[in-house]
Amino acid sequence: MMAATFRLGAFAILFIAAASPALAQQGALPPIVAPQNIAPLLPGQPAPDAPGAPPDRDQPVTFTAEEVEYDQNRALVVARGRVEAWQGNRVVRADEFTYDRNTGVATARGNVQLIETDGQVIFADSVVLENQFRDGVIEGLRGLLAQNGRVAANSARRTGGSIFDLSRVVYSSCEPCQDDPLAPPLWQVRARTATLDQAGRQARYRDAVVEFAGIPTFWTPYLQHPAGDSPRQSGFLSPTFGITNFLGGFVETPYYWAIDPNQELVLRPQFATRQAPNFGLEYRRRFNFGEIEAEGSMGYLNGDDDTPEGFAGHIFSRGRFSLDETWRAGFDLNRASSEDYLRIYRYGARRRLDSSIFTEGFWGSDAYARVDARIFQGLRPTDDTSLIPTVGPNIYLDWRAPVDALGGTLTVDTWNFAVFRAAGTNTQRGAFRLGYELPMNDRLGGMWTLRAQSDVASYAFTDLALAPNNSITSNDGTAARANIRAALGWRMPFVRRAGAYGHQVIEPMVQIVGGPLTGDQSSVPNEDSIDFEFTDANLFSLNRFYGRDRQEGGTRIDYALRGAWYFPNGGMVEGLAGASYRTQRDGGPFYAGSGVENRASDYVARARVMPTPWLEFLGRGRFANENGDLRFMDLATNVSFETRTTVTAGYLYTPATPYLTPVQPRNEVAFGVQQQWGNWRVGAFGRYDIELNRAVVVTGSVAYEDECFLFEARFLKRFAEDPATSNLYPANTVLLFRIGLKTIGDAGFRAI
Repeated sequence: MMAATFRLGAFAILFIAAASPALAQQGALPPIVAPQNIAPLLPGQPAPDAPGAPPDRDQPVTFTAEEVEYDQNRALVVARGRVEAWQGNRVVRADEFTYDRNTGVATARGNVQLIETDGQVIFADSVVLENQFRDGVIEGLRGLLAQNGRVAANSARRTGGSIFDLSRVVYSSCEPCQDDPLAPPLWQVRARTATLDQAGRQARYRDAVVEFAGIPTFWTPYLQHPAGDSPRQSGFLSPTFGITNFLGGFVETPYYWAIDPNQELVLRPQFATRQAPNFGLEYRRRFNFGEIEAEGSMGYLNGDDDTPEGFAGHIFSRGRFSLDETWRAGFDLNRASSEDYLRIYRYGARRRLDSSIFTEGFWGSDAYARVDARIFQGLRPTDDTSLIPTVGPNIYLDWRAPVDALGGTLTVDTWNFAVFRAAGTNTQRGAFRLGYELPMNDRLGGMWTLRAQSDVASYAFTDLALAPNNSITSNDGTAARANIRAALGWRMPFVRRAGAYGHQVIEPMVQIVGGPLTGDQSSVPNEDSIDFEFTDANLFSLNRFYGRDRQEGGTRIDYALRGAWYFPNGGMVEGLAGASYRTQRDGGPFYAGSGVENRASDYVARARVMPTPWLEFLGRGRFANENGDLRFMDLATNVSFETRTTVTAGYLYTPATPYLTPVQPRNEVAFGVQQQWGNWRVGAFGRYDIELNRAVVVTGSVAYEDECFLFEARFLKRFAEDPATSNLYPANTVLLFRIGLKTIGDAGFRAI
């Protein structure tokens, strides 16, 4: 019998019906389509005849090649030269491709590429495929996976279209060395056998060794990691282990549970040689209208190192829910056994915990409302829990009217709350504020601002005499108070062009504030105005208290001079100095040393020097009116060099204030530096207390990170002392090491 063979010219496109013995016996020739504007397929691009569709057994096998031979009697197609063949949405590229229409078996040789619909590419020396390219045997496999994953194997078998059983496997996500591509990568996993599940995006190794620079370092009988952009799957996460004074040796083995597409749970059991096991968990869930997050733990303390014995734990949680387009609700629940427990088990050092439940509404930028209730927890043994307040309800509403015909704006708000304590002052307050602001300009360029503010508040209280710094004898009662303040401010910016050097601004500012004297205000509770600091930030405020329980009264004049030079390169030099003068001798509710207790206030100043974008100096200060003595200073400097070096320095001085315990000044300096060379980062930071003549905190870090590997070492030392014992807090020293193999996982070691 004479064989019938047909040859087609360069870049022929041939559509061959799926294996059909009947058609082969008839000797029919498949149709030939002339090549027009042929473009190679991109990785993951579906075939033109079946975009995005799953393979169909009846779909044809389509070729593009420089030369195609078709043996009609044997129903055998041979394509050579830049071959591209696809059936459904799977693509094969090779130097030579043979397809048997009787059996449906395809063989590809020479520079073979299997391109999957998700963009992953498998390279091979030769491939034998069947079942619409889904199954086959592969020799010399090399795979390019998502997230830069690279896999190689001596041989492989693919079944089900997505499962690869590999033999003598090597995997890494490191780029090959440019100078020596055959050199071992920074790290790689070498295994006897492995399974690559492309559908589940998982790689599983058996009898695996992790090598660094070709040197075997770690052996494991089984290893599994995501292969590409894997969906959420349950499984063990990378462990953390270490040693501490309190725990001894410990290991934490987290387990991730993907409950469903909307919720997940992480279990964090921790086992230690000197303590009972500690069990932590993290839970997250998303709804169509909100989300919930929770973190908690439970353990038993043996009572070593000045810690109490017994069961202990914590919970940190939050929830946010959208009720409609205007309103949302939420909660924050945070409780813990003690600050020492959080420090020891590495749940974060917190001095105080706040919990709340709330609902709030938003009406653009014109109106806002919030109703909430709050509880607080002090975590140190020295905290007097009977004085810690419970707040509820706490109601705040504000509204801003549209700009009126004069150009002014009216604002209205109300802030009402109830505060309860086991011992100390119980307070219920209703407060209402009305404000108005009108900006104006004169013909000379002066900028005027008229402001007015009216406050009305009523109180009901018990045990007021127990409040700090209160000497009155009336413990229980009610009170009402009103205050009105009005101000007229003026500033005149004088601008001078400096040619190629930018422009300069000199701006004098004056404000006259008037209102009735408020006198002694110790007859009403103080819940929101205890913290007070006089700086340039509140020099021109109508009421320089941050809250409303203390009101500033009388008439005063505020004045300041501001100067600035703006450079064309984006740099600037800016400074401000000012003070205020009160016409009455009545010091009002300000405490001694606040800076505004006298008729002439202290001087406040601000300076900012930034000659270039890489150098910035910012400072704020307050100086005594009588002799210029320093009362407050906050300095910060940031320098960023072109060598990727950043240096920061700071200084902070605050005087002793009666509302903080212990009553003592704060006098500290701080310094930090961070340097980066290529993939390396090094940093150090420290704070030193000049008043106590000891360090406050010292930290240092070094890290290396490239496309496939991460190494990080951190050191932290805190010198804060427990006032009850005069000892350093537990877990005040931390040494942390972390090694990460990208796309596989990381492991950490921690010493305390």
